[in-house]
Amino acid sequence: MMGRLEGKVALVIGAARGIGEGIAQRFVEEGAKVVIADTEVEAGKETAARLKGLFIETDISRMDHAQRAVQTALDGFGSLDILVQNAGIYPWTLIEKTSPEEWDKVLAVNLKGTFLAARAALPHMKAKKAGRMIFTSSITGPRVTSPGHGHYSASKAGINGFIKSAALEFSGYGITVNGIEPGNILTSGMQMHRSPEFIRSMEVAVPLGRLGTPRDIANCALFLASDDASYITGTTIIVDGGQTLPEGADFRINPD
Repeated sequence: MMGRLEGKVALVIGAARGIGEGIAQRFVEEGAKVVIADTEVEAGKETAARLKGLFIETDISRMDHAQRAVQTALDGFGSLDILVQNAGIYPWTLIEKTSPEEWDKVLAVNLKGTFLAARAALPHMKAKKAGRMIFTSSITGPRVTSPGHGHYSASKAGINGFIKSAALEFSGYGITVNGIEPGNILTSGMQMHRSPEFIRSMEVAVPLGRLGTPRDIANCALFLASDDASYITGTTIIVDGGQTLPEGADFRINPD
């Protein structure tokens, strides 16, 4: 099936590279016009040019930037049908060494950014009585965690709570609000900041035997953005290759 987003306009925040880029790419393949919003200007412009979309430099922790990103979609394409807030930061710092400033920064981008994106898109979608809001959460926080990710885990668990509240409040306007909980996804960022040994250790922990790809997440986002998900709101979908299923490390069986 092709053309599932034909005629739709999507604002994808945090789409210069990685998961967000994969989502924007998938949306364009299905007929959407996209606005790429990101702090990474050069990469963002390159992605937007390749996808024949628009780019707007955006720090989603700022309300004026969130509003400017929405206005770019309205001015450039005349509408906004789909909002994806994918921007997030994930510094590794143990709780005992996390400064209040670092804590605030992580929550400002990841959690406050989710609220600001929704708040900025709401008036237009409310007036249309239609819209899709999709937020990138994580299995880290809502399902599992690891040392050094206290602030990140808190922010992602908060996103899940926000999704439920927003879905309830916006339901009367024909707006659905959902999220995606990725597991470990093999992005260029992971390859740059994680060792091959770390990546291999993550692969071993996944029952399907591989890390996810940005396209795995993009396919889920496409479903949630399409008419196929018109009766789904207030929930998240785990896309992790079964990573959160085992009770312990010794879970593999011999199929023979």
